[in-house]
Amino acid sequence: MTRLRCLAPGKVNLCLFVGRPRAGGYHPLVSLVQPVSLADELELGPAGGDRDEVICPGVEGENLAARALAAFRAATGWDGPPVRIAIGKRVPVAAGMGGGSADAAAALRLVAAATGLGEAAELQRIALALGADVPSQLAPERCLMTGIGEGVRPLGDPSPFGLLVVPSAHALSTPEVYAEFDRLALGRDHDELDRLSGQVPGAARDSSLLAERLLHNDLEAPARSLCPPIGDALADVRASGAVRAMVSGSGPTVFGLFGGAEGVSHAHAAAAALRPRHPHAVAAGPVGRAFAEPAAP
Repeated sequence: MTRLRCLAPGKVNLCLFVGRPRAGGYHPLVSLVQPVSLADELELGPAGGDRDEVICPGVEGENLAARALAAFRAATGWDGPPVRIAIGKRVPVAAGMGGGSADAAAALRLVAAATGLGEAAELQRIALALGADVPSQLAPERCLMTGIGEGVRPLGDPSPFGLLVVPSAHALSTPEVYAEFDRLALGRDHDELDRLSGQVPGAARDSSLLAERLLHNDLEAPARSLCPPIGDALADVRASGAVRAMVSGSGPTVFGLFGGAEGVSHAHAAAAALRPRHPHAVAAGPVGRAFAEPAAP
């Protein structure tokens, strides 16, 4: 088997609006998902033994990419020889940046490219069964995510802007954050979500950043309730000059937005200034589909 490598970009949710849970417990969402240049790296090649292997140093338990590989075999009937996927982690774990989902999506891209199997619709079905964030990261590009993750509408690449990412020393469980969201009774009704799903795409096309009223994350309040140090990180990011400071996904990672052509250099300067207090602060930028295409090493 030819060795293939690809990047698995983390993401930030430039907006994340959450509805009341449905009967099955899943929450409908409206979110503008933006993949970023902070990315894991995956390499696929032959396995050394008689079964598939997914190696991800620093991540305990079964990796979501391993489930993706098994699900691909089951869905497509592919019975090729065992493969090995090695993951180099750069996206923070349990941080609200979709790193595990990005790895699963990248594993599907790699094995589909290597085998020639898996139509786009089939990969989407596999991805949704793995988790709500996985379908939006199958072909990483700015998109509107709706429903419980099954609605993915590409919106095209934005103008350049700077992104300051401040990982946390803490970790948050996504189910715990949603449970706190429900406890606080913050869920939006269907009509409001429907209106928002019509407003976000137009705003996203008009500008690299959204209007202030749309730069919002409904999970910020429950994440801060569970992890109060998030408030200090948000204050530090605001003080660094960011146009907007937000919690990424279900947290606890915080990010800041720096608009305009000079935004990237401003984000790098802010990351350097914050490292005495936040050692893992890093500057990133938006990326599109081409960033994550599989290629030979």
